[in-house]
Amino acid sequence: MNLLEKRYSVLVGNYGSGKTELSIALARKLRKEKTGRIALVDLDIVNPYFRSGEQAELLRAEGIEVLMPTFAMSTVDIPALPAQIQGAFEQDFAHVVMDVGGDDTGAAALGRYAPYIKAVRQDMQVLYVVNPLRPFSDSEEDILALFTLISEKARLHPDLLINNANLQELTTADELIQGQELLTSVSRKLNLPVGAVTGEEKLYAQLPPEMQALFFPITPIMKPEWLTEQ
Repeated sequence: MNLLEKRYSVLVGNYGSGKTELSIALARKLRKEKTGRIALVDLDIVNPYFRSGEQAELLRAEGIEVLMPTFAMSTVDIPALPAQIQGAFEQDFAHVVMDVGGDDTGAAALGRYAPYIKAVRQDMQVLYVVNPLRPFSDSEEDILALFTLISEKARLHPDLLINNANLQELTTADELIQGQELLTSVSRKLNLPVGAVTGEEKLYAQLPPEMQALFFPITPIMKPEWLTEQ
């Protein structure tokens, strides 16, 4: 499946699922391969410490427009959702990637744009990103429960599951394979395909052919302090 085929890519999921890293990777790949205006919309109003807006300078230097809530990256606790973000649906962007905040609270921000989303839904892919190595995403029951909650709050049903099993640089191919087994089971329950397996390029050769066919490489740039301090 092609994660870049639709005009809009919307990423939802649990805290720590890796939505931000994947959002940045998608936007950068789109910029390399596509023409026209590319935008990354940072809709994470929940977690001010680990968000795509932190890479705004890098992304803009590469020709990617970054739209984010007013007061994002500041000390203001509750950011507003400005008309600028609404412009993602109204302006002549060739492609838009939307990084939505974790859990149902973050998804509710996306729900505010339901009328605009309805108008472009046929040209949109909603990606439900799962990191099975994180708490509350490591069992079928937990994934299904949160999937339902986020879908309701976002007022949007995801189109694809994304296997983003990772422990940052410590991730192994075996962990991706185990994550795929879990998501395949979830996929059957939801009648929703696993659309991609993400990871660093070095893991590709160690995956079985059916996972290689779904592989989307990511070069991590959002690293937590416990890694950067080593």
